[in-house]
Amino acid sequence: MHASRLAAAGIAAGMFLVASIASRAAAQAAAAPSGSPAASGTVLHLSGKLVLVDVVVTEHGKPVTGLDRNRFHIFEDGREQQISAFEEHRAPAAPPNASAFKAALEALPPHTYTNIPLYPNESAVNVLLLDALNTPMADQAEARQQMIDYLGGIRPGTSLAIFTLASRLQMVEGFTTNAALLAKAMKDKAASSSHSVVLEDQSNSTQMQMEEMLANMEQDTTPPSAEIVGELEQFENDLTAMQTNLRVQVTLDALQELARYLNGIPGRKNLIWFSGSFPITIDPEDTARSPFRNVADFGDQIKKTTALLTAARVAVYPIDARGLMGQSTVDVRYTPSPNGMSVNAQGKLVMGQKQQNVAADYTKFLTQTDEEKESIETIAEETGGKAFVNANDLKDSVADVIENGSSYYSIAYAPGAEKADGGFRRIRVSVDKGGYKLAYREGYYADNPAKSNAGQNVVGLAILHGAPPATEIALKARVLPASDPLLRDAKLPAGPAGRMAATMKGPTQRYVIDLGVDPHDLAFNATPDGAEHARIEFVLVDYDAGGNRVNYLDQALNASFTAKQYADAMTHGLHARMQLDVPETRSSLRIAVEDLNAGRAGSLEVGVDAVHP
Repeated sequence: MHASRLAAAGIAAGMFLVASIASRAAAQAAAAPSGSPAASGTVLHLSGKLVLVDVVVTEHGKPVTGLDRNRFHIFEDGREQQISAFEEHRAPAAPPNASAFKAALEALPPHTYTNIPLYPNESAVNVLLLDALNTPMADQAEARQQMIDYLGGIRPGTSLAIFTLASRLQMVEGFTTNAALLAKAMKDKAASSSHSVVLEDQSNSTQMQMEEMLANMEQDTTPPSAEIVGELEQFENDLTAMQTNLRVQVTLDALQELARYLNGIPGRKNLIWFSGSFPITIDPEDTARSPFRNVADFGDQIKKTTALLTAARVAVYPIDARGLMGQSTVDVRYTPSPNGMSVNAQGKLVMGQKQQNVAADYTKFLTQTDEEKESIETIAEETGGKAFVNANDLKDSVADVIENGSSYYSIAYAPGAEKADGGFRRIRVSVDKGGYKLAYREGYYADNPAKSNAGQNVVGLAILHGAPPATEIALKARVLPASDPLLRDAKLPAGPAGRMAATMKGPTQRYVIDLGVDPHDLAFNATPDGAEHARIEFVLVDYDAGGNRVNYLDQALNASFTAKQYADAMTHGLHARMQLDVPETRSSLRIAVEDLNAGRAGSLEVGVDAVHP
């Protein structure tokens, strides 16, 4: 496929053909260690409209292997489906070949990078997420120590990747089977306990300070009016609702980032999520002046998130980092709500008793605990995982997840001609001759897979500095200074390169980024004349050492391919050349591609000081 053909197809000015990129399958084979599912062995390939369900079968808490395909039955909305594909996966008998990881990296050409992650030769990969956003600091420390203890006796060859969530998602350690390296990462500052940016300690929270202020008012000779008390209580409720909304948004964004990162790895992914709590709704506040003002249901956001997780074959295993929970009002950390005033239904100020406050706190604790348990169980059930609540031995819970989540059965079926109307399709799986316990996702939303995320700003998460790469679209990038000898004959446009280039301070250097995109990951729209249409956005963002954006560039591609051009693109890939001016000091270049038709993204990050010739 030649540059002129791309130009005729509607490529934006300044983009043209560069060296070809292999398909995703070839890219995964290059990036994966020898012997991994993408390099050799059996891989379950799916095409057309098929539903894939991973099923974990256990008996007395232990995985059951060797079950025959004929013993499985799968139902959608009560109707049995014909199994189109079936495959058993077992934990590997031998540890992965660690040297293959290094060899895979060295296989890339000089100054060339890919977003396809390295992953171990196992039936499933395991990801540990330490959630400081939703977990009290004291419980974080206990969870981290139990994980360090677990790593001291981990089965040789077990692989883990470690992420943390505070104000944003961060990767602490990529996939490795080196237990000592994982333990070191757990002890590192990046994985240490930290105060939540929105989850305040109850005894020192803004809400408690408000309660104390109201209690002090109660002692005044002239108590405050019902109007003042009502306004203060409403402010307290508004603040709590704002914190809850922020927690939900940041948490779901992080889970979506993980889904997009893990999408490029074949097979099942077990996400072990240490979290203290996670809200799914904001209920009416009976004592507030406007009880329904902050009511919220995060069901739609959770639906979108679980859809991304299941599409990436991620099973979520939430583990309550608070361990065994007793009655809140007898906990040594408990501080009763001091305010004894409230406004009754007639708008009158009513003085309460401390005992009433303790009882109200306990009732609120029970309600909140039930809702938190329901929320994490919902995410676990919808993704085929399991929630661990009220368990003091957290390391045993992790061992259980890794052992059982590594042995599973993959079942695929064609669901029929039902419309992609977004409705929920309930799945049920059974196995003949055995009282086994089965874990699998409970269903799926019948959205058009090529349209389900269209119109959403997925690239906004993909370009975040330090975020894990997005792998829904496989890409490669060659990153070179414009002065490199390899670009000696290149005709590069003059003038500033980047939306902020004209105002940049200090010496700069131009970089040339040659991108290759796997078109198999894009959603093309066909027209009656046989043409195929794609809508893509390319984005470059350069960040300084402090994480501040210093320059960026975005270019759109509206491409229309003839049948021959489309066939050529599927064989050789799609390509673009972009340029960006960056500071001569160290910086980080974030490269992203978004499919605007489907709402999918691919991204990677390069330290530009590492690509000097």
